[in-house]
Amino acid sequence: MIKGKTKSGFNYHIDENVLQDYELLEAIAETEKNPIFITKVVRMLLGDDTDKLKEHVRDENGHVSIEKMNVEITEIFQSQKKLKK
Repeated sequence: MIKGKTKSGFNYHIDENVLQDYELLEAIAETEKNPIFITKVVRMLLGDDTDKLKEHVRDENGHVSIEKMNVEITEIFQSQKKLKK
């Protein structure tokens, strides 16, 4: 299990077995053609932590900011060297 914490304080966990899943590779490749597939990649990587991340960035009006999600997701990818392999 890979664990980490973003600068904003979000704690996440990634199952290392997911990193060896061919379907994850397919989903990552699909984001090149269709960026909306990032939602599938995030769900595959974070699992139930995806919902926790959405709650973490949710504003006082109940909206989940795309920009804030992007910042958190980018930080998670950049901070985990194992994700870059």
